[in-house]
Amino acid sequence: MTNPVETADRRSLRRAFVASLSGTTLEYYDFAAYSVAAATLFGKLFFPSGDDLAGTMAAFSTYAVGYLSRPLGGFVFGRLGDVLGRKQVLVLTLLLTGIATFLIGLLPTHAMIGGYAAVLLVILRFAQGVGVGGEWGGAVLLSSEFGDPRRRGFWASAAQIGPPAGNLLANGVLALLALVLSTAQFESWGWRVAFLLSGVLVLFGLWLRMKLEETPVFKKIAERGEQPKAPVTEVFRNEPRALLAGVLIRICPDVLYSLFTVFVLTYLTTELDMPASAGLAVVMIGSAFQLFLIPASGALSDRINRRTMYLVGTIAAAIWPFVFFPMISGGSFIVIALGMVIALGIHAMLYGPQAALLTEQFSPRLRYTGSSLAYTLAGVVGGAVAPLVFTALLAGFGTWVAVAIYLAATAVLTTIGLLLARNPDADEFAVYESSESAAVSR
Repeated sequence: MTNPVETADRRSLRRAFVASLSGTTLEYYDFAAYSVAAATLFGKLFFPSGDDLAGTMAAFSTYAVGYLSRPLGGFVFGRLGDVLGRKQVLVLTLLLTGIATFLIGLLPTHAMIGGYAAVLLVILRFAQGVGVGGEWGGAVLLSSEFGDPRRRGFWASAAQIGPPAGNLLANGVLALLALVLSTAQFESWGWRVAFLLSGVLVLFGLWLRMKLEETPVFKKIAERGEQPKAPVTEVFRNEPRALLAGVLIRICPDVLYSLFTVFVLTYLTTELDMPASAGLAVVMIGSAFQLFLIPASGALSDRINRRTMYLVGTIAAAIWPFVFFPMISGGSFIVIALGMVIALGIHAMLYGPQAALLTEQFSPRLRYTGSSLAYTLAGVVGGAVAPLVFTALLAGFGTWVAVAIYLAATAVLTTIGLLLARNPDADEFAVYESSESAAVSR
């Protein structure tokens, strides 16, 4: 006979998984649409200078703003998530990112209002980053705190599927628009459609999140009155090693993702003279494989040591660019697509277990704040500056080798983070088992 409590718990868990996945997909659709536009279009529309390199660098600078503002989101929304609860904060972050992206679609360009266009773009990009900075930690906890901590790698990976899913959706929409419209139409108004579509997607995400209950873990903390009064201060004072480990283990995957989803678009068009549509296509192919590889990697990390698996992925990330760039020098679309699938497969090996690994570094009552801060601070020194550094290294040295060495250096930092990190707390498993037994007895 099916236990009604168990059935309700499973239903809540599935609902949380879908809400976490869909919410981060929508937010990263917003973020990815900007990333693609920055690499291929915004330099011309918002930062015209007559110098393509300067325009691209300026566009990537606004890309970086979205990362630089993430810590603010981590501070503000991370604190609220540990004090007020996960659900309410996740509604706010979704609204903030979605509205900012929608407004980007309405922005006048440099040709219309001059330099003010760039200023407005930077402000909206900043707001995007704040929303995403507060989103990730809550989305991870939303799915993982409803389930068995022994399967946290899989359940927490729901939020991790969001970036490739959003990237796939954004690239697909922009590629379709570029295909059906002339170049003049796409540059004039077609690109705006991808940003305006965000308004519809946000309404769907809000509908899902409003139907959710608060997570069982936060309910228990609230019942005991154990919410932290100053979670940010407590994290820095009581859990500094966890914070440092969390930041370092995030850096290499962030830089790897920036290399193979943002910078590679510029490299293919400028160095190999390939059309932008080809670059978008290979990123979409790699992202499609990640939709399955990320949860599979998360599930695998529940069966083997998460830190060991992460170390193997980090070593592979350091090596692969030295293979990838020589193999694509001939400009073969099939070879480039294969290289991209492997590159983003390596990223999936890191990104799948990353959410569980990161949240496990912090105590449950500080988990939203701690994981949000680690996630966002790593983005500042990792993903924020990576496209700028890659572009500058390629321009300065004239070879991809400098780019590959830079990624390898970040792999060293992530390895140090793994040495500082800890394995899951066995006490959490005991608590889950006791609560599960109590639910069955009722």
